[in-house]
Amino acid sequence: MPDSKPDLRPISIDGQVYEVPGAMTILQVCDMVGIEVPRFCYHERLSIAGNCRMCLVEVKGGPPKPTASCAMQVKDLRPGPDGQPPVVLTNSPMVRKARAGVMEFLLINHPLDCPICDQGGECDLQDQAMAYGLSFSRYREPKRAAEDLDLGPLVETHMTRCISCTRCVRFTTEVAGVAQMGQTGRGEDAEITTYLSQTLASNLQGNIIDLCPVGALVSKPYAFKARPWELTKTETVDVMDALGSSIRVDVKGREVMRILPRNHDGVNEEWISDKTRFAWDGLRRQRLDRPYLRRDGRLRPASWPEALAAAAAALKGARKVAGLVGDLASTEAAFSLKTIVEGLGGAVECRVDGAMLPAGQRGGYVGTARIEDIDSAQRILLIGTNPRTEAPVLNARIRKAWLRGGEIALIGPAADLTYGYDHLGTGREALAALAGKAGWGAAGRTLVILGQGALTEADGAGVLAHVVRAARLWDARLLILHTAASRVGALDVGCTTDGGVAAALDGADVIFSLGADEIDLPAGPTVIYQGHHGDRGAHRADIILPAAAWTEENGLFVNTEGRPQLALRAGFPPGEARENWAILRALSGEIGAPLPWDSLAALRQALVAAHPHLARIDEVAANELPDLPAGDLGRGPFRNAVRDFYLTNPIARASPLMAELSAAEAQRARARMAAE
Repeated sequence: MPDSKPDLRPISIDGQVYEVPGAMTILQVCDMVGIEVPRFCYHERLSIAGNCRMCLVEVKGGPPKPTASCAMQVKDLRPGPDGQPPVVLTNSPMVRKARAGVMEFLLINHPLDCPICDQGGECDLQDQAMAYGLSFSRYREPKRAAEDLDLGPLVETHMTRCISCTRCVRFTTEVAGVAQMGQTGRGEDAEITTYLSQTLASNLQGNIIDLCPVGALVSKPYAFKARPWELTKTETVDVMDALGSSIRVDVKGREVMRILPRNHDGVNEEWISDKTRFAWDGLRRQRLDRPYLRRDGRLRPASWPEALAAAAAALKGARKVAGLVGDLASTEAAFSLKTIVEGLGGAVECRVDGAMLPAGQRGGYVGTARIEDIDSAQRILLIGTNPRTEAPVLNARIRKAWLRGGEIALIGPAADLTYGYDHLGTGREALAALAGKAGWGAAGRTLVILGQGALTEADGAGVLAHVVRAARLWDARLLILHTAASRVGALDVGCTTDGGVAAALDGADVIFSLGADEIDLPAGPTVIYQGHHGDRGAHRADIILPAAAWTEENGLFVNTEGRPQLALRAGFPPGEARENWAILRALSGEIGAPLPWDSLAALRQALVAAHPHLARIDEVAANELPDLPAGDLGRGPFRNAVRDFYLTNPIARASPLMAELSAAEAQRARARMAAE
């Protein structure tokens, strides 16, 4: 058996000896032990460039000059004359002089824009100039200037501020997978630019704003809106897709000013998609801020007592009530709606897209894999999904596995996924042929990702049965990739009906829509719509109950891998809109069957008592592959669930910026370059 122990090497840093893996760099060791070393170009999730020279340290016994700690591995250090551990100093006179000199060079051409720069207060250059720089400059010549780039409507450029750290180039090339940015020229003529002056064609491009250590790349929609110290910051989770990315919502007054990523190695690392980052302008447009009742064919404003009384009368007088859970509803709201509707003898359904997901078998609608299992997978099979549009951050993780040597295969429509893959076919025939090949998967190192596009047609149950059988045959892990943030939580609390959404709506004369905007409701039944935007569901409604969006109330969401996460309130809903659970509690009182809780805490106690696994916040429970009856496969290709990445929910559809990006993407798809 080979020795699996790490190659530990001793190293002395500032007089303290540590034993660390030899492959670690000096900078990584300093970070691990809590010694601060400044840096601009280095980033732990990008390749090493070693071009800013700010991380210089002194290595005893080495060359008589400072060493770039980001590019020097511990195993390459020379031990002392008697075998002593190599000695590194991070704060010696040589190091202080070298860092001051590097900072002086960086500031030679940097403009004095701090009072008007959007990076002010959050700028690495500001902070490190104060900590390591000099209080004067010996440079008297004219400063160099550079032309700004047009990267599109998301990223605003001020290239005169650029210090050529190349973080943006490395991110777009390595993580986002688009080779559109690069550096040209040498010396004073060096500049960051784009290929043929193109705008960026990536739905992850906003991350270069966070990566830029100066104010060269800033958020164009946020420009000149607020200073960091004016913002109230709330840590929460994203609902633009089912990944559940960790984010921070920054609010000024009552308005969301920006959304930034938080680090979570198990979910989104530290990236978010452009829809997550920039769709916040949709939170302030087309909002439902008062109740409405349809009178004489038109929706007219009403008071809360009138709206609740009308909704209660419709529910009590109904022969059959159907409840629909939309894509952005919290688990608490879904649980409350289920309790009300089933108390009236009705049925609730959350699979509004028709996905044939099994009720009660968690492994059948969540799978057995974690998102972080992608990192160690040797072979990944994608079925009926385009993760680049359904979950861009997860797609970047698949690309990382591919760069490390993982093999990717796809059954479904061919698409540019930013990495190479083996296209096995477009539909059911390819799945049936592959599912019986026992030697295809690498035992214990295979991951199957099943998309909603393969499950939303009539043979969805048969597709799932074939995939589960293949996963057992290959000893593979299975990840069901959802497209709706609310779906797994609603399935966990049992918002399902035998026969799916068609059976739930069949014969219903009252439909209670909890933000279900992705389905066309039949004519005839009375529709009670509870939501936050005037989208498709509100247009069809007879009674509108205005509710809070996800940033305006506390809620529980369960992501696509089955991880319960808490979304925290960052602001307050507009006008007379109220929190979802409070509306349903008030409605239950009007009906005469009040729900047995008067607070969100009491509601969560009841929720956890019925479904204990939801109490384990940020933990992924172990699931088993379900026992499913063998189903028949249809014929023909799979269709991807998401056709327009930027317009998948009512918040995004209310965003002018998302509409602009959608139009640009459509134009880009139609355009062809001369070389093509």
